[in-house]
Amino acid sequence: MEYRNLGQSGLRVPVLSFGAGTFGGSGPLFSHWGTTDVEEARRLVDICLEAGVNLFDTADVYSNGASEEVLGQAIKGRRNEVLISTKASLPTGNGPNDWGSSRSRLIGAVDAALKRLGTDHIDIFQLHAFDASTPVEEVVSTLDQLVKDGKLRYIGVSNFSGWQIMKSLAVAERHGLTRYVANQVYYSLIGRDYEWDLMPLGKDQGLGALVWSPLGWGRLTGKISRGKPIPQGSRLHETADFGPPVEDELLYRVVDALQAAADETGRSVPQVAINWLTSRPTVSSVIIGARNEEQLRQNLGAVGWSLTAEQIGRLDAASAVTAPYPHFPYRRQEGFARLNPPIAG
Repeated sequence: MEYRNLGQSGLRVPVLSFGAGTFGGSGPLFSHWGTTDVEEARRLVDICLEAGVNLFDTADVYSNGASEEVLGQAIKGRRNEVLISTKASLPTGNGPNDWGSSRSRLIGAVDAALKRLGTDHIDIFQLHAFDASTPVEEVVSTLDQLVKDGKLRYIGVSNFSGWQIMKSLAVAERHGLTRYVANQVYYSLIGRDYEWDLMPLGKDQGLGALVWSPLGWGRLTGKISRGKPIPQGSRLHETADFGPPVEDELLYRVVDALQAAADETGRSVPQVAINWLTSRPTVSSVIIGARNEEQLRQNLGAVGWSLTAEQIGRLDAASAVTAPYPHFPYRRQEGFARLNPPIAG
């Protein structure tokens, strides 16, 4: 397993990490992801550790905390072997302080997560969304204190826009507070919006990307293609509206290119899709999920080999879309491009 520094921090994380959203699944969304119990979770953790995957990602909203509880039980007795990543800020109840990133909310959320996980510290803690109702100074100073208290080791964000991240980093720098080093983002061959603003920001400011949904919300599994509708039993029938949208023509174009690369390499479509992500700038780790041992072993096969430059070029071309303003001139006009050359990938 390859290990990379998380952004500009000294923390080394595996290029593949495991998403525990399938643990303890319940509710209208997470029950369709998976309902892994503690015994099954222990086996999946075993397989991950055998492969060198020691980073496990979860969140307090995953099945109303059940994901954290199951993960905590699954790693019991081997806490020193693993890295835990979790998130908070999204609503976990109907009370006025059951959501957001206020000082009260964050302190309570971290303490509750520590209890559910059965640990005294969280290795990577991320804000799950930007809270526009709480001053940035309050948010970053609270996180800084939680780091000083030893409850959090590294901090980051997820689902933030570029200006929201930069404002937070500026406030942290101005006051000498702990800076974000992680940005958990959606990024896939059918969703490359990350490249327009957040990737250049990450490279400039030292934020390592932790990629969620690398298979485009389950669309790049190889089970969907031209003339081949979503199969019966796919979670997309119930969860598509929760995830990022994609136009059919882009999906089919990408799947065609993935299948061609899979045929050439002897790998599967999802393995090629994940491998492509591991070659992208700023990506520290790609979060893979699995409902069972077979799926996990398949996804673990996405690393330990490389696509050729020609194969990467074909995947790049198949997945390319016209960037929105103000980005498209820098992609399409030589004068603009000279001022801001693309990030090498």
